[in-house]
Amino acid sequence: MESRIIQGGNFSDHRGTISYVNDFSFKDIERFYIISNSDENPIRAWQGHKLDAKNFYCINGSFKIHFVKIDNWENPSKDLNIETIIVTASESKIVHIPPGYANAIESLETNSKLISFSTLPLANVGDDDVRYTSDYWKING
Repeated sequence: MESRIIQGGNFSDHRGTISYVNDFSFKDIERFYIISNSDENPIRAWQGHKLDAKNFYCINGSFKIHFVKIDNWENPSKDLNIETIIVTASESKIVHIPPGYANAIESLETNSKLISFSTLPLANVGDDDVRYTSDYWKING
């Protein structure tokens, strides 16, 4: 399975604005987190998931979502292709990253907030979560 964008939209009238992603299904969602990176450390990197799919939705500010398809969990190649998708609060879209990837979350503005919807139950996270150093893959150069 490949990563994909699930496009939503916005509706505005005299009452305000509603943002939506009607094509996103919560069927397999087990939990969610709201991520706010600090201004001093705007990049949260690299976290891999063998079994867990991640779905990211920006609720404030903007982010770059970076991700790589892991070729070997114990010793992945440092030459893997880094894919990047920008999400903003003014857009209404979810970035779906299937199992088998590592991701890095980069805040582009102060007070940015991102919701991460996860498909793996918390009890199974210990067997799934693989961390790499923040400079394992070079995001900006």
